[in-house]
Amino acid sequence: MRKWISVICPLIMILMLASFGTSPKKIIQVPESLLVKEPTPVLFPKDRTIMPSSMVIPPFVGSSFVGFKEALAFKESQGDYFTINTLGYLGKYQFGIGTLQLMGVYNATKFLNDPTLQEKVFRTNLARNKWILRKDIRRFVGKQIRGIEISESGILAAAHLAGPGNVKKYLRSYGQLDVADAYGTSISHYLKKFSGYDVSIITAKKNPKV
Repeated sequence: MRKWISVICPLIMILMLASFGTSPKKIIQVPESLLVKEPTPVLFPKDRTIMPSSMVIPPFVGSSFVGFKEALAFKESQGDYFTINTLGYLGKYQFGIGTLQLMGVYNATKFLNDPTLQEKVFRTNLARNKWILRKDIRRFVGKQIRGIEISESGILAAAHLAGPGNVKKYLRSYGQLDVADAYGTSISHYLKKFSGYDVSIITAKKNPKV
């Protein structure tokens, strides 16, 4: 009997091990909410290199006009010429269709795919806003409104955000009429954020066209 046991037991062990080795494995599904997702990539406009959004930093080019326009562009679109936001604003500086038409641009597709045209439109719009706000620039630059020192660059940035008419209302009401865009960015925020840049290169023009 012991002889049979000594033969049978190893045989049973071999069969058990074999059955474990060939049994199908159970697949556990991990809930999607527990998966770690990669940050959304950002496309850079020059070479369209894909980089994580956490690595995107604003350009630093000083207080020159180039510094002004690049800082404003980064705030508007992270400097992407080819983007359209959720409200339909286009390009690096986020222009609306109505403003483009004022500049003499009627083909939105061409505008979106032409960085040189976008730069021309930006400067043309600055010239237009500077003309509309010329009296307010002379009157308010160097003064403080609600703790914000008013500068020409701040005024032009705020006009880009909310239109020159709303900037006039803000300045002439001494900050009482402070409007914001659909994303909650206010005139006062742009006046402060973009203060101190040299925009003297822009000449005020009445009804300029590209």
